[in-house]
This record gives sequence, structure tokens and C-alpha cells, in this order.
Amino acid sequence: MWLRAAVAAGRGLPGMAGRRWRSGAGSPERAAAERAPRIYTRTGDSGFSSTFTGERRPKGDRIFEALGATDELSSAIGLAGEFSSEKGHTFVDQLHKVQCMLQDVGSNIATPLSSAREAHLKRTSFSKKPILELEQWIDSYSEQLPPLRAFILPSGGRSSAALHLSRAVCRRAERCVVPLVQAGEADPNVAKYLNRLSDYLFVLARYAAMKEGKEEKIYIKPEP
Repeated sequence: MWLRAAVAAGRGLPGMAGRRWRSGAGSPERAAAERAPRIYTRTGDSGFSSTFTGERRPKGDRIFEALGATDELSSAIGLAGEFSSEKGHTFVDQLHKVQCMLQDVGSNIATPLSSAREAHLKRTSFSKKPILELEQWIDSYSEQLPPLRAFILPSGGRSSAALHLSRAVCRRAERCVVPLVQAGEADPNVAKYLNRLSDYLFVLARYAAMKEGKEEKIYIKPEP
């Protein structure tokens, strides 16, 4: 996750700067293969990993907990997106955009403010614009949904259920990020984005069920 966050932040890969393919040095495919970094680095074998600012912290550090939750969230949304694409839902492009934004969320989390320099902050800042966009999407779908009159259980078909699962993972990611924000290590806009994202995923799950004509199961209090 850290490698992906670094690339998303524009840091690139160590030792790759300035390398170019030269004619006569083999095919472009071979040159690309020679430049490609190994998936494994062995640098985390001792239980430590690096932040974007270069700090080495234990893998159990709350920064990496938050990064892991964010990565899991993107994976869950990817699964929901595949189910939704099979049903022809038009919001799939929005889910892809959200996944891209989560890479930026990860970049910000991987850049603890306590050790960040100005150059780091310029690359990993997180604005309010994505939050406002989520709110617009929420309002748009909410206007098309029937009133919420009962507690809805995750259900309503594969697309809807997967979106509900994504919502639950998003809540956990938010819970991991909030302590970082409170400690002054992450941008408050990151926590706000995750908060709105869980609302968006909830509304979208209901919308998917409605469009597919699937029934949403509701909570029924058991008989005493």
C-alpha cells in the first residue's frame, strides 16, 4: 500500500529517475521489464515499513492501520463496481473515481504532518472539492429514493449488498483515520471525505436495489 501511495503522490520509485530506453538496447518491452521494480523488497521483513516522509514505523502503527483499511475499502468498492457493471448501472464511473480519490487519501495518510516538509505537503494535500462532489451525488440519488421508514439490512441484490459491505469498510477506515486527524497527523478533509463516502455508499446501495427491482430487507424486532 505504501508503494502505491508514494506513486500516487508523485514520488516515483527510487533509482528510476533519469533512466530512458535507448535504441539498440533491446526492445521497449525488454527495457520496461528491466526497469520494473520487484513486487517484493524484503524491507518489511522486520515488521517495519516506511511513510512517504521516510520514517520507519512498526507495521502496527495506526498510520498503517489506516492505510490498510483504505486499501481494503478500495478493493470492496472495486468488487461492488464489478457487480454493478454487470447490471449496467451508470454510477460505475463514479465508483472508479472514488477509488482514484482513495489513492489520494492514502497518500495523505502516508504523509504524517509531524515529519512532512513543504514539498511533501504540496504533493499530498487533500481539498474540500471531492467532499462537495460526494454531497452533490448523495443529494441527487436521495431525491429519487422512497422515504426511509425502517432500519435497512444489507440486502437488495448483489450490487446493493456489495455497496453495503463497502459502506461498512468505509466506516472502519474513518475510525482509523479520525485519531490521526485528532493527533494532527492527517488532513481533516480526509476524515470528512470518508464520512461522506459512507453516506454515499449507503444511498447508492438503496438506489441500486431500486433500479434492479430488488427488495430491501428491513429489521423486524423478534417476538419476545
